[in-house]
Amino acid sequence: MSSFTAPDTLAASPQGRLSTRIAFFIAGFAMASWAPLVPLVKARAHLADGTLGLLLLGLGCGSIIAMPLAGYLTARLGCKRVILGAGLLICLMLPLLASLSSVPWLAAAVLLFGAGMGSLDCAMNIQALMVERAGDKPRMSGFHGLFSLGGIVGAVGMTALLSLGLAPLWAVLCVVVLTLAVMTKAVPHLLPYGNERDGPLFAVPHGIVLFLGVLCFIVFLAEGAMLDWSGVFLVSWRHLEPAYAGLGYAAFAAAMTLGRLLGDAVISRLGGVRVVLYGGSCAALGLLVALLIPFWPAALLGFALLGAGCSNLVPVFYSAVSRQTEMPQSTAVPAMTSLGYAGILVGPAAIGGVAHLSNLPIALGMLIVALLFVALSSRRLGR
Repeated sequence: MSSFTAPDTLAASPQGRLSTRIAFFIAGFAMASWAPLVPLVKARAHLADGTLGLLLLGLGCGSIIAMPLAGYLTARLGCKRVILGAGLLICLMLPLLASLSSVPWLAAAVLLFGAGMGSLDCAMNIQALMVERAGDKPRMSGFHGLFSLGGIVGAVGMTALLSLGLAPLWAVLCVVVLTLAVMTKAVPHLLPYGNERDGPLFAVPHGIVLFLGVLCFIVFLAEGAMLDWSGVFLVSWRHLEPAYAGLGYAAFAAAMTLGRLLGDAVISRLGGVRVVLYGGSCAALGLLVALLIPFWPAALLGFALLGAGCSNLVPVFYSAVSRQTEMPQSTAVPAMTSLGYAGILVGPAAIGGVAHLSNLPIALGMLIVALLFVALSSRRLGR
């Protein structure tokens, strides 16, 4: 009998749920703490824009490379060891990212930081699926909501520390100490076991796992588009002052966080199929509003609708991948997550390419079609 189907008394306990929430919070907190460091790294290492772009690409590459290995190790060593190891790796890399100026060493640190984030992402989602399965109601949206909340706290907290005049290294050390302190609360109740042990180290996604991965790719592509292009759209096409360009992503992220924190109740009431149908439609409508109504407040409203619509899609997809039987969980979860990360990596660059050949509204408008495809995919998820 696999450990995934064994009696999950710890997974069903309040402590197991709390430790899972903490793991998601730490992931969002650590990732967002890195974002304010990026311009400081650029200045300290005297990087050109192209070099910085390649350096940042290493973070995503490290994550994607590490995910299959993390799924394999989680099945054999348990969620606790992989989450703890990934968290420690992240805490080791952050001070290096705040102090190194050599490009080769920075590239290695970014790659390892990405590997830590990818491993943590994979292992915590596997734990979350087991915790949800051991209970009697949906919980994935709430877990992902803690990731989003951690992201807000990390970005605001790191920005505040730097604005108070702390050197980047000291600001990062504050983040590391807080992360380690929170981890000590979670570690005793993380699951010491993993999922199925019969899967290979690497596997090409197929069947429903491939389909769910494509849907994740689209949703993460939309998220990456908001992160990289919402400010550009507001300044260039809605003539907002550059100082307020961040309001677009803030509206998107706030709506997504709120939607996820409320998402478990929504999924319990409507069911995953209708959440995908309504969520994908809401996201497409929001982007349509942002692109068609030529006023910046309408764009902010549209971005908020996009965030609300996307908020519970990925949690539903994770719950769906836990129910499928075509691939072992130890390979299905990393495979689906890797496809999603590919959307963040490839998507914004692709949007930039289309915008160069036409314009940014047309490039963003292509996402409307993709999001409608996600909405219509709810029919297959219901089978």
